[in-house]
Amino acid sequence: MNFFKNLKIKGWGGALVILLILTGLIFAGSRTLNSETTVSADTVYEQRTIHSPDGIGKFYMGREIAQVMGHQGAGWLERQSREYEEQPDKLVNSLNLNPKDVVADIGAGTGYISFRIARLVPDGKVLAVDIQPEMLEIIEFLKKEKKISNVEPVLGTVSDPNLPAESVDLAIMVDAYHEFEYPREVMEAIVKALKPGGRVVLVEYRGENPFIAIKALHKMTEKQVRKEMVPVGLVWKENKDVLPQQHILIFEKPKA
Repeated sequence: MNFFKNLKIKGWGGALVILLILTGLIFAGSRTLNSETTVSADTVYEQRTIHSPDGIGKFYMGREIAQVMGHQGAGWLERQSREYEEQPDKLVNSLNLNPKDVVADIGAGTGYISFRIARLVPDGKVLAVDIQPEMLEIIEFLKKEKKISNVEPVLGTVSDPNLPAESVDLAIMVDAYHEFEYPREVMEAIVKALKPGGRVVLVEYRGENPFIAIKALHKMTEKQVRKEMVPVGLVWKENKDVLPQQHILIFEKPKA
C-alpha cells in the first residue's frame, strides 16, 4: 500500500495508472504461473487426487492408468468362456510367427496366451514375463502339466521386463498394457529387447465401443495406443480387425 501512496496521483488519470500497474503485475504473475505449469506438463506422469475408482490416479499422456489385476484373479484369466469371448487361437494364428521366433509375453499372467504361442514356435521359445511371483508359480505348474518345455517364466518389475538386449522377435501384451504403472519405461525396455525389425503387438478391448462390457480404464482406443508408442520409437504397421471385441495393434522397431 505504501507504494501506491508514494505515487501521489489523483483523479481518472491516477486511476488509469494504477490500473495499468495492476495489470502488469497480474500479467507478470500469470507468466510465472504458466512457466510452472509448463514445467509440470513436461514431466512424463501426472498424479491427480480426483480420479476413477478403477484407476491409480496416475495419468500418462491424458490416460489414467488402470489398477492391476492381482494373482487372485487367475481363475478369471483361465475361465472357459474366454475361448469364445476373445478367440485366442485366432489371435495367435494372426501373428504370422516363425517356428524359431523368440516371443516375449509381457504381463503373461497365468500363461494363457504364452502356452498357445509356444505351440507355434517349437524351435524358439516364449518368455512369459510378469511382476507377480504367484503368477509365475502358476505358469511353472501349468508348464509341467501341459508338458510344454519352451515357455520360460521371467520375473519383471513395474518399470523393467528384464529382457536381454536385442533378443526378442516379437513382444505381445494382451489386455495388460493399460495397467502398466510405468508404461514409458517398460516400453523403452521392450524396444531395447527387440531385434531390429522386431514387432510389438498390443491387444486391447476397443475403447471406441461403449457397448463392450469392460470398464473404461481397461479399454483403449487405437488413437491413444498409437500416441503412446511414438515417443519410444516404434513405427505403426497395422490393426488386424479379426477379434470380436479387441484391437490387435502392431508396431515395429526400425531396422536401422
